[in-house]
Amino acid sequence: IILVLESEKASMEIPAEIGGKVKKVLVVPGSTVTTGQGLITVEAAGKKTSKQKEKKQKAPARPATTTAIESKKQIEVKRDRAFASPGVRRLSRELKIDLQNIKGTGPKGRVTKEDLHNFIRNKMERFSGRSHDPGEKIDFSQWGKIEAQKLTKIKGVTARRMQHSWQTIPHVTQFDEADITDIRAHRQKLNKDRGAKKNKVTFLPFFMKAAASLLKEMPTFNSSLDNAGESLIFKHYFHIGVAVDTPAGLMVPVVRDVDQKNIIELSTELKDLSQRARDKKLKPSELKGGTFTISSLGGIGGDFFTPIINPPQAAILGISESRWKKVYDHKKKTTSPRYILPFSLSYDHRVIDG
Repeated sequence: IILVLESEKASMEIPAEIGGKVKKVLVVPGSTVTTGQGLITVEAAGKKTSKQKEKKQKAPARPATTTAIESKKQIEVKRDRAFASPGVRRLSRELKIDLQNIKGTGPKGRVTKEDLHNFIRNKMERFSGRSHDPGEKIDFSQWGKIEAQKLTKIKGVTARRMQHSWQTIPHVTQFDEADITDIRAHRQKLNKDRGAKKNKVTFLPFFMKAAASLLKEMPTFNSSLDNAGESLIFKHYFHIGVAVDTPAGLMVPVVRDVDQKNIIELSTELKDLSQRARDKKLKPSELKGGTFTISSLGGIGGDFFTPIINPPQAAILGISESRWKKVYDHKKKTTSPRYILPFSLSYDHRVIDG
């Protein structure tokens, strides 16, 4: 293995294409590299070193510069040949937009006026999600000793996504409590019958099944607003993401077809995904396609919090710490201890009225 490649919230190990010995590392750990940039030189077993091969390949350096200049001219020609009406061309020139960057939906790939407007709208939405000018840089060291730690790739991506979600989606969060005394008793019996010690069933699979059932009853919570903001996309599948705290940052693996699996199956799959998330061994496909997310902070206590929606989903459920409470039964006119779960539901007010 020569490197670990991180993309969004997934990572994968990249092996060397040949066997041999690393002679030199060409980049500094933690630095940003560009496409095509050299990372290491490798001396293949019984063959010439990569450095020796590079010397032979470096000879035609001047023609490479000429090629780059020619390709730049070709780009200008292609830009002029974009398939669009004169009106769209004129508008794109006024706005300084390269039509080559827009996928046309008209006949034969023609870029229409609507395509141009959608492109501009998407650009504006992405821009609105960026952070504001941070202003003057503050030197915290003037007041005492400090230490700066760079965010991991995953934490950086999560921070940008959360900020974009908070700034572009009108969040509404409602708080309530659920009596899960019976679920607690069923879970205890299930674990006792299984004789499980290490692989005990947690509450999460029960909450996932309950969420899938409610998503069927209220399909708007299982929908997404399209990019144009003009249509709702209703999904007839129930893939639930579960937020997992890892040393590298927050990850949300997705459990597919929750409505078709039983509690034991969900528990087994959830444990596997959570462990591989902590080990950074999830596949990119296992982090995509979720229709709803559950975030549990029960392990750290507290009653309620405001979970941030995971776009393009329409809602997210936050679970807090369950505890025993005395509850008054107005029918029986008695008070008895019940196991109560506090939860917080955030939803997109553009999609769900309340």
